[in-house]
Amino acid sequence: MHIYTCVLVCVDASKPLGSVCFAFATCLISFFFLRYQSAFLFRGNIANVPEVGIEAKFLPSCRAGCRTGTRKRDSVWKMPSRKFADGEVVMGRWPGSVLYYEVQVTSYDDVAHLYTVKYKDGTELALKESDIRSQSSFKHRKSQSSSSSPSRRSSSRSRSRSPGRPAKGRRRSASQSREQKDDKKKTIQETSLALPKPSENNTKRYNGEPESTEKNATSCITLEQKLKPDLEIKHVLEQYSLRSRKDEKKKEEIYSEKKTFVAVKPIEKVSTKTKELEFGGRIGTFMLILFLPATVFYLLLTCKQDDPSLLNFPPLPALESLWDGRVFAIFLLWFFLQAAFYFLPVGKVVEGLPLSSGRKLQYRINGFYAFILTAAIIGVLLYFQFELHYLYDHLMQFAVSAAAFSLALSIYLYVRSLKAPEEELAPGGNSGYFIYDFFTGHELNPRIGSFDLKYFCELRPGLIGWVVINLAMLLAEMKIYNLSVPSLSMILVNSFQLLYVVDALWNEEAVLTTMDITHDGFGFMLAFGDLVWVPFVYSLQAFYLVGHPTTITWPVAAGITVLNCIGYYIFRSANSQKNNFRRNPADPKLANLKFIPTATGKGLLVTGWWGFVRHPNYLGDIIMALAWSLPCGFNHILPYFYVIYFICLLVHREARDEHHCKQKYGLAWERYCQRVPYRIFPYIY
Repeated sequence: MHIYTCVLVCVDASKPLGSVCFAFATCLISFFFLRYQSAFLFRGNIANVPEVGIEAKFLPSCRAGCRTGTRKRDSVWKMPSRKFADGEVVMGRWPGSVLYYEVQVTSYDDVAHLYTVKYKDGTELALKESDIRSQSSFKHRKSQSSSSSPSRRSSSRSRSRSPGRPAKGRRRSASQSREQKDDKKKTIQETSLALPKPSENNTKRYNGEPESTEKNATSCITLEQKLKPDLEIKHVLEQYSLRSRKDEKKKEEIYSEKKTFVAVKPIEKVSTKTKELEFGGRIGTFMLILFLPATVFYLLLTCKQDDPSLLNFPPLPALESLWDGRVFAIFLLWFFLQAAFYFLPVGKVVEGLPLSSGRKLQYRINGFYAFILTAAIIGVLLYFQFELHYLYDHLMQFAVSAAAFSLALSIYLYVRSLKAPEEELAPGGNSGYFIYDFFTGHELNPRIGSFDLKYFCELRPGLIGWVVINLAMLLAEMKIYNLSVPSLSMILVNSFQLLYVVDALWNEEAVLTTMDITHDGFGFMLAFGDLVWVPFVYSLQAFYLVGHPTTITWPVAAGITVLNCIGYYIFRSANSQKNNFRRNPADPKLANLKFIPTATGKGLLVTGWWGFVRHPNYLGDIIMALAWSLPCGFNHILPYFYVIYFICLLVHREARDEHHCKQKYGLAWERYCQRVPYRIFPYIY
């Protein structure tokens, strides 16, 4: 186009000879501009990054796909609806960094315009198209001298040098510089890397860490002192390089990131649609919505029969006998009383784990104070001779009221989640299917102001209500059988479960690191589980003993007590070890613990209880559940429903944990599984 314009200028400017020369010069300049414009506009370098498990490269400054002489100009401006196909191997940028890794495209979301890619270690992430480049754009260019003079490009050089140049031995060639970088890379790899804070994104350490990844927590303290001298020397040498100011500025940013190893911007994950459905998918969750309430009502009706056999189906009560407005009012009073205790300005305020957006929510830790106030109110009611065994006489109606309230709460939670921002949706409850999202929970942390609904229901009304129901069963037993003291079996059941509840409320902060808070949304599953299943199914042993008293001897009671203490010790010490390590890995008290670092900044413990089995807290839970059922004897299997259900629940949850950890930690999790092969029970896979 420029050449045609120049020809027209030559024809029109017919008189002076200078015009013809001017046109000829313009044509020549235009030709050279077209020939070498990509070399001037899109010039860039590709630097090698030390391998840390997988190959990583920096993005070149030139526009992807615009290398000189390889593609047509028009192809740069065409933007197809989908650039990369499923199964194509490309280079994907690690979120929050400038590093690109080799990934494989697995799927594409047409709505969110996001590619789901899989890294070599098995980690799957959702990336934008702007964060993905073809492998051809990362090919290395041949090294060229910065000077274009023929004398410098010549293979033979003059031995004489000007006085201003440094000696030949001191001049640093490109190969020597590369060797120094390799040496520096080896030095840094040999240095023990520290475990960053959970909110940090350590882009230098990917899921393919070297085999020597077990570290003590004490290495966190000396890391910066070890790396500081080497990095300062490297920084001084780079001050006198002949690079451009733009390259030097980029080097400054990289240097500052290596120097501190902290305050790295957290990864911002874009909430995508849930693809892997749990609990049997849509059909399975629909059946659970019907099956869970039916199971609760069946167990309560069976317990009141003279022969509480599971095969002896109880007669269905009249519908009008299942609902009582007064009972429902008492349940509402109980729920909002616990909510009022939640707002008391007592107890410390702590931050939860960072969300996908990097934000941390604040929580008021005052559950134990709420329990003390509830106990004081119950004591006052008993002092004024309030008939607490009223709960025993209307337990089925209380269960129906709690189920109706949890259903209404679940509907409210789903409706409000439709207006929630994408980043606040639960990673496991964003499938787009109404039934599935309604059951698992669409929103991760629904709040009304500072009132966190999921966190409140997790421990307060259901867990404290469990203790109140147990106490009502104890008083009902004494009244029905005219006992001055409750039976030994009832005392054991009440004492064991009271210890469990008090421990949970005393260590309320530990619940912030559980799967219910960090991963699962708040829907029908947790609402019904917290408000109905926990108080009315977990108290099944005490309810059973009222209608079917069991006598046990003191030696048997002592043996059951020892078994419960063993389970409680494993449960509490394992949970405390995990919670303390997650909160502060550099705590001197945890210096004896070894861990495997991961790319997320967290560590996988391979010593202590977590080096014994992968889920020692589940092992302690199951032992305690068995101790709670043994005081009921062996006449019927109904009191052992809790143990059977709890084993199934924890095995299923363990499978969910395994799946999520494998996706999250990649190769680090595989190494952890090799080091700790047993899951819940020792010597049993």
